[in-house]
Amino acid sequence: MNRFKASKFRYTEARLPRREAWIGGIRAGSVTSCGNHVKASCRWIAFNAEAAGVLGIVPLECEGGGKRTVSQLCCHSDVVTDFDFSPFDQLLLATGSADEMVKVWRLPESGQDMPGSAGLTLGSVGGPVDVLLFHPTADGVLASGAGKRVTVWDAGQQQPLTALDSHGDQLQSLAWKGDGRLLGTSCKDKKLRLFDPRAGPAAFQSVPGHENNKDSRLLWMGSSDCLISVGFSQMREREVKLWDTRRFNGAMLTMALDTSPSAAIPLYDADTGLLVLAGKGENLLYCFEVAPAQPALTQVTQCRTEGSTRGLAAVPRLALDVMACEVLRVLQLTDTALVPVSYLVPRKSNQDFHEDLFPDCAGTLPATGAQAWWAGDNQQQVGRVSLHPARRPTETFSSPVITCTLPQAADTSSTEPDADRSEDSSYSLPSSPASLSASTGPSSGFASSPSQKSLQSILGPSSRFRHTQGRVLHRDTHLTNLRGLSLTTPGECDGFCTNHQRVALPLLSAGGQIAILELSKPGRLPDTAMPTIQNGTAVADLSWDPFDPRRLAVAGEDAKIRLWRIPEGGLQETLREPEAILQGHTEKIYSIRFHPLASDLLVSSSYDMTVRIWDLSLGRETLCLRGHTDQIFSLAWSPDGKKLATVSKDGRLRLYEPRRSPLPQQEGPGPEGSRGARLVWVCGGNYLLVSGFDSRSERRILLYRAQALPEGPLSVLGLDVAPSTLLPFYDEDTSVVFLTGKGDTRVFIYEVTPEPPYFLECNSFTSNEPHKGFVFLPKTACEVRDVEFTRALRLGQSSLEPVAFCVPRVKKEYFQDDIYPPTRVWWEPALGGSAWLAGEDGQQRRISLRPTNMTPVSEAPKEAPARKFVPASVYLEEKSDEQKKEELLSAMVARLGNRDDPLPQDSFEGVDEAEWD
Repeated sequence: MNRFKASKFRYTEARLPRREAWIGGIRAGSVTSCGNHVKASCRWIAFNAEAAGVLGIVPLECEGGGKRTVSQLCCHSDVVTDFDFSPFDQLLLATGSADEMVKVWRLPESGQDMPGSAGLTLGSVGGPVDVLLFHPTADGVLASGAGKRVTVWDAGQQQPLTALDSHGDQLQSLAWKGDGRLLGTSCKDKKLRLFDPRAGPAAFQSVPGHENNKDSRLLWMGSSDCLISVGFSQMREREVKLWDTRRFNGAMLTMALDTSPSAAIPLYDADTGLLVLAGKGENLLYCFEVAPAQPALTQVTQCRTEGSTRGLAAVPRLALDVMACEVLRVLQLTDTALVPVSYLVPRKSNQDFHEDLFPDCAGTLPATGAQAWWAGDNQQQVGRVSLHPARRPTETFSSPVITCTLPQAADTSSTEPDADRSEDSSYSLPSSPASLSASTGPSSGFASSPSQKSLQSILGPSSRFRHTQGRVLHRDTHLTNLRGLSLTTPGECDGFCTNHQRVALPLLSAGGQIAILELSKPGRLPDTAMPTIQNGTAVADLSWDPFDPRRLAVAGEDAKIRLWRIPEGGLQETLREPEAILQGHTEKIYSIRFHPLASDLLVSSSYDMTVRIWDLSLGRETLCLRGHTDQIFSLAWSPDGKKLATVSKDGRLRLYEPRRSPLPQQEGPGPEGSRGARLVWVCGGNYLLVSGFDSRSERRILLYRAQALPEGPLSVLGLDVAPSTLLPFYDEDTSVVFLTGKGDTRVFIYEVTPEPPYFLECNSFTSNEPHKGFVFLPKTACEVRDVEFTRALRLGQSSLEPVAFCVPRVKKEYFQDDIYPPTRVWWEPALGGSAWLAGEDGQQRRISLRPTNMTPVSEAPKEAPARKFVPASVYLEEKSDEQKKEELLSAMVARLGNRDDPLPQDSFEGVDEAEWD
């Protein structure tokens, strides 16, 4: 393309398929890595499934009546960070993982089981694998990036050829030159480097790339001397740069895309010069034509998809529909589907092969082998083949790296705990993504199977709450027209608090004002000013007394705790004087929590690194716990009220018995990330669930045994990547935990069990807009007749909405006693605060939630299932089309009646002559 000649791709259009053409019924994983999360060969598509260490495998083309079989490949013991198909052997797949291993797999022909173990294991690379890339001309040469090192492997010999160690920070991408001579890298130290791996381990050229160290990508433009890089500018704008390695002192062209914060995934087709860009988490696909000779980047088209992008891959040119003028096809990985997006050039005739659109492309026969390439063989290049359907080669290449063997059944007698396992899911994909609601289990990467045996073998145990449905209640129950809400509450605060009678909402106005709203008076709030609590200083945290619904404790940034008493019926005038003020902390307070069993006891944590327990009846501090070395993120009382657990910024969990010692009884490792964490007691107080971040800012939950904190977590489950800390709520009656963050739109739901796999996934709840807070009501607020087992309040932009979580049941007329065990009488204290401080313990009584006029479902009369007999002839009889047509005509005639019968008017008699007068 030049400035005087029109491009043949200027009218290229991106065509989105109908839902029927989507590859649906999948559960994509949210992996924090530099990979594309989906790759394709001419035979298979591989994508990151939801379970750690598992890839989803699906055929590229439909077979057997348009149905695709989705299989899973259990690759590693930790998250699969990147993977790549061989450009020559369409069945050869390399995988890298956070378990520091690189493995090579030979996938089967269609219709066969996935391999039970890797064909090759290349050993540890000294850190989590970040990127993987096969060599473009030599069979069996593979480059892997881990940390600051690039390793070039001879896969056939399972030995490294060289290690490139010139990087100053973590690698972000690799790019081979089209002729295989050079290797380019982008790095977190903001530099682009060029290597000749056979000449030496040091970079022979380097240049500052993008000014921001966020995720950057590098692509080589075929066998030319030009590069494409995608990254962020100093002003955090996404940008694309063109480079010429012959003048590698600066970019030839820089083009700003937009100000989106998400990393862009680039795909470049060297035969057409088309560049496709998509941001992770976005639904917009850009398409540019690249002309390095000008230099120029010309936007060809852009399209908006239905789902957000989790990953992006280009389909090989040999798999394109050339007779439909399809010049490029990309696969968009979303949460629940793989969407093929075709780029078509409109032509008058689709009967002819258009050679100008489809020049010869690289074939599937390698130019050389690994040892020959390493010895310096540069003469041979990969042969080019025609895309014309009549001249397209039919031979396939099978790499000798892994010998081609028939798949063998897995040895069920094996007892090795770390053995690689893989099972094939033998179900066909549903036609609608709605069927995803049947998916269960945290390790499931796919939709549910109609075969229960297959389901259990793939997903393992399932939760009885897996079909939980969250729904926003009718608008008549909402509190609307909320204005001036505070958005500056600390991360340790839930944002607002509620009990069964009223809600306390911090406001943005000066003086730390707090609005008190009665739940019994829903509707639109007046536009005029309402009475509030004048706290006098900004609110850090607030909490209702569980045993006194009129007492509100408010922690301020002035290191004081104020106790406020709300009049009966709610606020009628502004409150300016608190009931009591607690002083003792020397720095700003993080959080406050009432004791779950004893009245008049409150615990608080502060920037002064102390945790203090207050006796409210005396208005003074009684205990002070020490031992923290950094900010205290969260604290939680055990259900029996004997112990107190904390998690802090120093990455440590601490367990206290306050009445025995002011120092921690146990310490253990907490979440790696330092952005925030929360903790809650689960499973009868024997375990601790902690939500936090890993070193790559992925949100995850960790489960600890309370009596063995130094041993570390029993289980770790990664959820997604988001900036806000997950706030957990645990329902002790059902062992279900709800997790969401401020600014999120999704609520994760898991049943927690003390046995593996520990977390059983349930249906999540998604709202239309981000919520500012999500707080749960007491158990007695649930409507048991609707099988509602939890109710929450969702704080939106200007409204407070009740959200009910129900379990679908057939016999709703019965009380579901398997879901509603006797619950604690939470509003009655088991003992007084002074008694607890003196060493006494108590236990709250329990009551049943069953209404008097409902029968427990366990006592419901057993109904014999009605068996409908269907004659075997209905299934065995096969009729021809002619027989069916004859039967249809006969049935129509029978409905119309016999046409030979006389008409009614034929039986009428004539008019009498006398009647004419």
